[in-house]
Amino acid sequence: MNELKLSIEQINPAVLWGPNNDHFEIIKKQYPKLKIVARGNEVKILGDDHELNIFQEKFAHLLQHVEKYENLNITDLERILGSKASDAPTDNGPTDKFASGEVIVFGPNGVMVKARTANQRKMVDCINKSDILFAIGPAGTGKTYTAVALAVRALKNKDIKRIILTRPAVEAGENLGFLPGDLKEKIDPYLRPLYDALDDMIPAEKLKMYLENRTIEIAPLAFMRGRTLDNCFVILDEAQNATDMQLKMFLTRMGPSAKFIVTGDVTQIDLPKKQQSGLHTALRILTDIKGIEIVYLSGEDVVRHKLVRKILEAYGDIQ
Repeated sequence: MNELKLSIEQINPAVLWGPNNDHFEIIKKQYPKLKIVARGNEVKILGDDHELNIFQEKFAHLLQHVEKYENLNITDLERILGSKASDAPTDNGPTDKFASGEVIVFGPNGVMVKARTANQRKMVDCINKSDILFAIGPAGTGKTYTAVALAVRALKNKDIKRIILTRPAVEAGENLGFLPGDLKEKIDPYLRPLYDALDDMIPAEKLKMYLENRTIEIAPLAFMRGRTLDNCFVILDEAQNATDMQLKMFLTRMGPSAKFIVTGDVTQIDLPKKQQSGLHTALRILTDIKGIEIVYLSGEDVVRHKLVRKILEAYGDIQ
């Protein structure tokens, strides 16, 4: 009888073994000829070489699945354990019913972040074939949330190395005055919606690590000046509050291997009255450039409370 030791440090053991260790019990029943012991971040398996080789191959697919989707249900578990190596899960997602592409990314505890409307799905399709996408629409249409989900998916798939999220630091009709604290504490209130989206898609500890090692960077738009942003997924949120020069500066930061998404709501411009929104200009002059896509979201895409759409209609933001 031989011994095999496998590390599971790269994934969350609670997801792998399931609630009350249900998944662990299924794995043991699937391989009755092996003795499987899990302690901390290590799994020790005892058995003959043939059985150990089979187990090691299937277990590797399980780890890949959990690392990529941060989710594992019994259907996926049984499918992976019972599949041949050539049938191992691919980028189609964790189960066949999700192969349509509507699920963009799996968040903590199996939360599914989906493209929930036709125009959100159009955003997914457009960023797959183009490198710059403008997503324009009123509040509540999920344009920022969908954009962040696409960035997180690209990071998990290792299509890019970093995510950069940025916003103009413009007050929404309020005078915030002097904010105490260091630079991060001063600008974080402007960037809070981006943190909220990330919280839904990445486990807290992993997100903390990503922010600390700058795998994910969240910064005001002014901090983009002079940089070349390459091998990364970059999102400019609230672009209606960027001036012509700021938006031009942002778009020209793009490196050869980058994806850019610009989101904005042309009905909620918070710039001083004498200052023109750069988003209006960009939508007018960049429309016919190949490789740049523009998706207009509408009231049909509102995914917040049902009253949000009625409020937007009352204010005339949507027809």
